[in-house]
Amino acid sequence: MAASAAAPLEQVELLDRLTGLIEFVNSSDCGLPGLQRIVELAAEATGAIGAAFVEYTPSGGHLVATTSSMAWALGWPVEVTEPEAAKMLAALRGQQTRVDQLPPHEANHARGRGIHRILSAVGSLGGSLVGSLHACFPDEDGQADAYQLAVMRLLATAAARLYRDSAELPVYPDRPTSRKRGTHEREQGRDLFIAMTSHELRTPVTVIKGYADTLVERWDSLDDPARREAVRVVWQRARDLARLIDRLLEAASDVTRVSDGSHGVPFDPARVLRDAVGDLNPDLRRSLRVNLPESLPNVRGDRASFSTVLTELVTNACKYSPDWVDVELTAGSDAYTVWIRVSDRGLGIRPEHTERAFERFWQLERGDQRQYGGVGLGLYLVRKIVERQKGWVSLRPREGGGALAEVRLPRADSGSGLQ
Repeated sequence: MAASAAAPLEQVELLDRLTGLIEFVNSSDCGLPGLQRIVELAAEATGAIGAAFVEYTPSGGHLVATTSSMAWALGWPVEVTEPEAAKMLAALRGQQTRVDQLPPHEANHARGRGIHRILSAVGSLGGSLVGSLHACFPDEDGQADAYQLAVMRLLATAAARLYRDSAELPVYPDRPTSRKRGTHEREQGRDLFIAMTSHELRTPVTVIKGYADTLVERWDSLDDPARREAVRVVWQRARDLARLIDRLLEAASDVTRVSDGSHGVPFDPARVLRDAVGDLNPDLRRSLRVNLPESLPNVRGDRASFSTVLTELVTNACKYSPDWVDVELTAGSDAYTVWIRVSDRGLGIRPEHTERAFERFWQLERGDQRQYGGVGLGLYLVRKIVERQKGWVSLRPREGGGALAEVRLPRADSGSGLQ
């Protein structure tokens, strides 16, 4: 049974809330928290059961802010070409869509969560599409009134204002820039990549060479435990080096998602996750608390790359957790998706960084401030792999401190894979 819609805000109360929103926007560089307030107000003002904001770039878009009832959809990729964006800009001054009008895979996800119609409006800057605001309703036969349409247009315009004034927006890395600025950023990114890659490759190579030299030159003087430890270190560092090279090649290829999810094979993700845990670096494995069900509904994709997703998420969580503690792997399912979560109690992540963390070579800390190593490819590769398998991934602050990374993949039996 569909959930009941909340009563919309009275007009006087809405004006007070809008005044507070404007004061908040004007008071600081509020970025993603400002978008969060806008989607919450959109749901409350229209009586919707949930609301969301999609940010667009020349190569498509991602769902970057939601009410709590739609947190499952954070990170959802939206494929919109520039011509399609122009059409949206012309059409969506305020528009209602029934779920049955959506592509089947999107309709399945929406209906499975009690959503049957969606009210949308776009925000634009200088004639360019910035994003779209969506309010979701449980009834099939309802009709948006002039008040609701006006509220959605106003809030979508407020979102566009945030994009004009906030240094933290856009939140998604593939953001449009001027030609001059874009060239400068690409040059900086290239230089940073070369510097970080040189450092990251040098470290395991130096360790491997040092221990190998020790084994060759001092074999007879070493006792058996010392030899075993040296061999173990060489083995572990060689694996780290091979993984780093694979990541660099994968990132350099910049392969887009496969065109048809049917190319994968069905598999039980719970079984693959348990096998992948066993293959983790021993230090990571010791730091990870595993809470998995005996089995999960099958998903369709590539088993090997699914293991890579786990490795990258656990590595990222451990890297930013003091003493690599309180990192937990959990998984479950609903009617249409299987979800996997890696959570930690580490440094956490600022809301405005939750999408930038998926940018290629992006680092939580820059330059001389960097303490944690890495090339900035882990989460970038996770998103590439997951979206190839018709799923989506999100990163958000964890209640009580730390961060939570969540992957959602369509169940193989639901017919709801993203297209």
